[in-house]
Amino acid sequence: MARLAGTLPTVRDRIARAVSSADRAQGSVRMVAVTKSHPFAAVEAAIEAELTDLGENRVEELEGKVAEFGAEAATWHMIGHLQSRKAVRASRVADVIHSIDSLRLAERISRDASADGGAATVLVQVNTSGESSKSGFDVARATEEVHQMAELPGLNVKGLMTMAPFVDDEVVVGHAFGELRRLSERLCALTDRVGGELSMGMTNDMEIAIREGSTMVRIGTALFGPRIGSVQ
Repeated sequence: MARLAGTLPTVRDRIARAVSSADRAQGSVRMVAVTKSHPFAAVEAAIEAELTDLGENRVEELEGKVAEFGAEAATWHMIGHLQSRKAVRASRVADVIHSIDSLRLAERISRDASADGGAATVLVQVNTSGESSKSGFDVARATEEVHQMAELPGLNVKGLMTMAPFVDDEVVVGHAFGELRRLSERLCALTDRVGGELSMGMTNDMEIAIREGSTMVRIGTALFGPRIGSVQ
């Protein structure tokens, strides 16, 4: 709580100033507080600070924290790479999955959600930077493939997600985020089965992401400091 008392107002101010600079409405950008690899104490502090969206990048850690604090304590986001064999576990504990990076993964979640008579809320990860180290749909094929995914039963495709290159070149970073926004515009014009959420931007590049249209920024280090590596 002591750390958040200092960092949270600073992060909120950064977001507010970026939103204002982009001539967007205040409240149009949602902050997902990333508690991955931080202990339960960090999650407790986040909840006490009324941070309602919490993000994890490992299924096991997400399961542990939801079990500890309860499904109703926050909106729980799965933001990390998701293996197909863990897809069902993730869909049953996460409120939103940000990292659907293949049709195979989408189909796995679709089958499970449909069997239960429900729907999983997901975002589609797109590799807008073209980096081989990053997962996600290729931009050139994404319009067709995301449209195809959106037709699957049991999936609520709320929008798209990307990660920009970790570089100091603002033009390069802005291009990666702009590509996702333009793809979103094409998809939303094509079908009403894909929502307009754009999960893009982290501690180091949130201002650029907001300028390019982000509706969700994923913030960890700026709030909680370096990751500790323990979930206890």
